[in-house]
Amino acid sequence: MKLDKKITYSSSGVNYSDIDPIKKLAQTSAAHTGINLKKSGFSEVSATRGESAYVWQQGNILMASVIEGLGTKNLVADAMKKNNGKTYYDIVAHDTVATIINDLVSVGAKPLSLHAYWAVGDSKWLSDKQRMKDLISGWKSACDIAGVSWGGGETPAYAGIINPDTIDLAGSAVGIIKNKANLLIDKKIKAGDRIIFLKSNGINANGLSLARALAKKLPSGYSTKLKNKKTFGESLLTKSNIYANLVQDLFKNKIDVHYLSNITGHGLRKVMRGRPNFTYVIEKIFAPQELFHFIQSISGMNDYEMYQTFNMGQDYAIFVPQKDVTKTLKVIKQNKFTGLDAGYVHAGAKQVVIKPKKLVYKGDTLDLR
Repeated sequence: MKLDKKITYSSSGVNYSDIDPIKKLAQTSAAHTGINLKKSGFSEVSATRGESAYVWQQGNILMASVIEGLGTKNLVADAMKKNNGKTYYDIVAHDTVATIINDLVSVGAKPLSLHAYWAVGDSKWLSDKQRMKDLISGWKSACDIAGVSWGGGETPAYAGIINPDTIDLAGSAVGIIKNKANLLIDKKIKAGDRIIFLKSNGINANGLSLARALAKKLPSGYSTKLKNKKTFGESLLTKSNIYANLVQDLFKNKIDVHYLSNITGHGLRKVMRGRPNFTYVIEKIFAPQELFHFIQSISGMNDYEMYQTFNMGQDYAIFVPQKDVTKTLKVIKQNKFTGLDAGYVHAGAKQVVIKPKKLVYKGDTLDLR
């Protein structure tokens, strides 16, 4: 089936043209506060402002910090529980940690500590023992995978702000970069670099508002079967990969990593996240999972809209020199992930060119780092 009226990310309540200008204004204001860190005897790495994580120098080492939220994936879990009784909050917790950690490690940091933020509209939400057991075990398991200490957190009840039947999941993390050569900032990107993609497990935590809008329009909702026989809801609730150990393994194997870009909001436009003006040519891509084909066929979105909204099977972009491609792919495989030598960087106008789909995203379509 196909909906009579096309649904896009913007029509489902997430419009980057509204969000990005506010983020840019906040980043500009935040930059002026760096002097406060200097007053305390430390110094910021100003080049990390706008990156996935913020870095400052503490003696002979570098420290990185980040804050991230899950978004609305837990609402899918809530709806699915009504169908089969499972809470899915082990997956929800895992993905919250994954969104935090994968942003932190994209600057080369090894995670040290993580703090949870679980805000509810009514404290009664916390009384569901099975759901809380799954949330806590999933959070702890994800921290173990990332090698990070769960240091604590905050569990406020905000009646009137948060729906009493839901929870807002987020968290912050701190990491360390002992070897300054491992600090990954965009000035390291060079013409001739190869772009290696990591294969995603699915939608991750991005684009769920659009997916939920679609589910409301489907006669069977989240129980709608895809061609692969999985339900729509099950396909949305797949665990995201956590890349903390992989990034450290790349360093241990003396791979000259120039940059990492976490493919989240803005889809494959995130490949050109860096400030320098380069053209990023994508020659190969992973085939999108069946979930993405389903979303596209139902929503009416074209390729241009899909690849600027979702990861479409591409999870992380790793930039390395040509000489390190083979070794990089080997380390990725050893960590039980799937890598693809996908493309290259060359001098030119800032844009992403996805050859297999004949798509071009110009620099001005990503008005935020």
